[in-house]
Amino acid sequence: MATDHSKFQRIVILDYGSQYTQLIARRIREQQVFSEIIRFDTPAAKLRENLPQGIILSGGPNSVFEEGAPGIDPEIFNLGVPVLGVCYGMQLMSQQLGGAVEPGTEREYGKTEMTTVPGNELFAGLPEKFIVWMSHGDRVSKIPEGFQVSATSGNCPYAAIRNEGKRFYAIQFHPEVVHTQHGNQILGNFLFKICGCKADWKLSSWIEETVEKLKEQVGDEEVVLGLSGGVDSSVVAVLLHKAIGKRLHCIFVDNGLLRYDEDKQVEEMFRSKLDLDLHIAHAAQRFYTALKGVSDPEQKRKIIGREFINVFAEEARKFKSAKFLGQGTIYPDVIESSSALKGPSQTIKSHHNVGGLPPDLKFELVEPLRDLFKDEVRAVGRVLGMDSELLDRQPFPGPGLGVRILGEVTEAKVKLLQQADLRVQEEVKKLPEYKTIWQTFAVLLPVKSVGVMGDQRTYEYTCAIRSVNSIDAMTADWTHLPYETLATMSNRIINEVRGINRVVYDISSKPPATIEWE
Repeated sequence: MATDHSKFQRIVILDYGSQYTQLIARRIREQQVFSEIIRFDTPAAKLRENLPQGIILSGGPNSVFEEGAPGIDPEIFNLGVPVLGVCYGMQLMSQQLGGAVEPGTEREYGKTEMTTVPGNELFAGLPEKFIVWMSHGDRVSKIPEGFQVSATSGNCPYAAIRNEGKRFYAIQFHPEVVHTQHGNQILGNFLFKICGCKADWKLSSWIEETVEKLKEQVGDEEVVLGLSGGVDSSVVAVLLHKAIGKRLHCIFVDNGLLRYDEDKQVEEMFRSKLDLDLHIAHAAQRFYTALKGVSDPEQKRKIIGREFINVFAEEARKFKSAKFLGQGTIYPDVIESSSALKGPSQTIKSHHNVGGLPPDLKFELVEPLRDLFKDEVRAVGRVLGMDSELLDRQPFPGPGLGVRILGEVTEAKVKLLQQADLRVQEEVKKLPEYKTIWQTFAVLLPVKSVGVMGDQRTYEYTCAIRSVNSIDAMTADWTHLPYETLATMSNRIINEVRGINRVVYDISSKPPATIEWE
């Protein structure tokens, strides 16, 4: 369900493929202005139907003078709304409006001191010199007619330019990253001084509007929802329950690859505390049988995804009156699937949800979170009064422990890893910084080694502990957990979990490693 944002002013970001594009949208929303990312090739006529307050052209990896480089409908510059070009967006704006771009004599990457020219609204209230984050090889060599210089740097005579009459602004640096000093104020100046936005994007208003939209979309019909127990599907469940009550049917698939006692925790939370209509499909043995003898990570993921869909479909067929399928799709998922800049790429790992259902299940999708980022989803949950223990849960992979057990997955290995991971979770939750850690978990390795316990020789499995800090899972750094915490985790696992006699700590970052081991 795409929410109608006509009640809110909005800023549109044309996506040219920068790794920071989503960050621009987040920074704008943090200032209570709604922003949305759209394809770079969106025609001006489409934007004219619901005119935004302003347009931002994002950065991107291409050179504007390369054949096939992503362009822009020139009519966008005739819409009469302010436009801000960032990095590639600056070069594209300059090229389109009569300027010139050339390869730089040297790349300018990282922190750079920039000197501003007085009289520019975009830099109003900022010091004359401050540090910005550059990331470019090309640069503007000639500015378009009607433009003037707003800032310079050592390697960039046109670090920022403007045409105040047309309200066109362009900057060669990235204001959205934390490395740029005063970045939020620069974006704020564009939003409030130049575009005339009001800070009217409030999640409480969004919730009221979304609940009404859900009532309108679903009418008197019924909805089935695949409930994983994670943050996204849980918030969707509460929103839908608020809108349609018992006409929502939640299906929880117990694939036998869950955390320790997770099925009982989900039942307690959603059936007992939240009074949702919850149906649990106990299908552990079905998954274990399908995974027997399989060790390839990608094959395991596909098997788990296939069986999940089959089990969910069997349960969903029991609700013959249901016409809608609820999903916890969030904004990064939408952007990833709709980007016009995605090219052929190697499969790193496949994912699954309840897409790909059999043709007899002709559901209409209900996706109330598709406009929100993860932190906004958690904020919605808090406004709805949901337990912080649920909202602050760390991400858990769709295939569950199936991709945290390297090699063949068996019921015995699952039970072993559940016990090890339980102790990791209990200890990490004691840390005051627990809520700032993206993920901490245990991995069972297909490695046995010799150990000594008492006077007995052991030959048992090795467990790895993985803990990372991240903002959006695109990149991640390993967490510097206190030695005392690691020592306690190791001692508890080795002493309390029979079958593991060695514990190691993963100190790899992403990239080059991934967060999950498979």
